[in-house]
Order: sequence, then structure tokens, then C-alpha cells
Amino acid sequence: MELIRPRGGGAAASVFSPFSAVRTSLQILNMKLSGLLAVFLLFCTSRRSYGSHPKPSCHYPPSQWCRTLEIAIECKVQKQCMELNAIKPNQTVPPVSVTLYYESLCPACRVFIAQQLFPTWTMLQDIMTVTLVPYGNAKELPSANSPFTCQHGEPECQGNMIEACIIHLTGHSAFQIINCMESAANVLDAAQPCLQLYAPSVSWTRVDSCVKGGLGYQLMHANAVMTRALNPAHTHVPWVTFNGEYTDEMEDKAMSSLFHLVCQLYKGVRPPACTGAPVRLDRSFC
Repeated sequence: MELIRPRGGGAAASVFSPFSAVRTSLQILNMKLSGLLAVFLLFCTSRRSYGSHPKPSCHYPPSQWCRTLEIAIECKVQKQCMELNAIKPNQTVPPVSVTLYYESLCPACRVFIAQQLFPTWTMLQDIMTVTLVPYGNAKELPSANSPFTCQHGEPECQGNMIEACIIHLTGHSAFQIINCMESAANVLDAAQPCLQLYAPSVSWTRVDSCVKGGLGYQLMHANAVMTRALNPAHTHVPWVTFNGEYTDEMEDKAMSSLFHLVCQLYKGVRPPACTGAPVRLDRSFC
């Protein structure tokens, strides 16, 4: 149907054909789609340039990205680490010092590390420090061939020494490695892969040299001295002190809800994580 115009000289009365209407609608729709596509591409470009999450190409696990400035730069998260440091608790208030005296193959120690100590430290490491002393109920003997005997046999003595060497050589990463080992099905077999995962810059050769050389025995002797100096003397493991002190009451609280106890002992402004309700866990000893 064509456009019909009246023959008279009056105002024109227009009537469009259906095809013209469809063509006009398609043109409008095409303009709208073009605009939406342009907005979508601009949004994607903006996200890619400014709002995307960092994709670090580094060899460190996420828990270590903010450990040093060098690591943060390598992992491309220095801005995020600076923001994180800005909201940390007041560093003038001393953290809660937690020291664990334990054995590498003691089942109760392994449960306490995996279910209580490491999760608590992971969430509250800004207000607490952890010192690990692998020795426990071992005995130091005046013998050149076998200077130590352990509650769970020779493999435990080897595990204690491996962990003592790892603690000495890896510093800040040590707790993550020890937890990785103690959480594994076989503590000794897990030592090397856990070291490679959390401290890739430390070779297993260095740990092996420590264990087989004089340094390992020196570290174990130091742990023996620390354990024998406990007052009151330990009667079981795990044995935990807080700020250098031990009481039955604190042990009971630590074994049932270490997280809640650390929050209670901290003298500064407690972090938001401390507002949660405590969860009691079962306790056991070796």
C-alpha cells in the first residue's frame, strides 16, 4: 500500500504502510542495540583496566602475600596489603604469646594444632604470636649415638628434629609448614612437600643437612632445656602457656575454645572476629 494523499488542498493526512512501520522499528531497535553494545564494551574495558582482581604470578601462597614488601610487589598486591595494614590492631598493645610444647606424632597434639591452634592463629594472628617447641615427653640421654628417646618411638624423634629444623630455617612460614605436616596422614612423608608449598625458597637439602648434622641436635637440646624449665613442670602434651604462664584454668579454656581465650586475654581493642560465640571442642592428651 502506497502513501495516499488527498486531492484537495487541505492539510495532508498520512497513512504509512505496515512495511514502513516495521522498517522504522528495526532502525530504532538497531540504534538501541548499538548503544547497549557500546556501553557493555566500555564496562568490560573499565573492569579490565581498573576494577579487576589481581592475578598474581608468584610462587607464594596467598597467606604470605603481605609478609614482606618484596613479596607483595612480586605478587602485585602491594595496594591491597597497604590497605590491610591500615586496619590492623594497635601494635603498641603486646600480642598474646602462646607457646605450645608438643610431640610430632602425639595424636592429641596433632588434633590440637589442626583444630584449635592453627585456625585460631589464622584468624587472630594480628593479636597473638605462636611459639612451637617440638620435644614433649622425650628424654635426653648422655649418648653420642642416640641422644634422645621419644614417647612414640624413633620416628617421633626424627619428626621432632625435622620440625625443629624447619622452624629454625623458615621463620614466618614455619607454622604453616608444621600444620601441613601434622594435618597429613603421614607426618614424616608430608615434610618435604609441605616445605615446598609454603617455603619454596628453602630447599629440602638444607633441612636434611640440619637433621643429619650437629645443628639438629643443638636445636633439640635447646627444646629439651626449654621444656625442663617449665614451672610447673609439664605432665602431658599438648602443654600450652600464655604469656609464659600455665594454669589449669587456662588449659581447660584452651582445650575447649582457644579462640575465645585468646580474645579474652588480649588487652587492646579486639578485632571483629572476636565477637563470635565460642565453640567448645573435646580435649585429649598424650
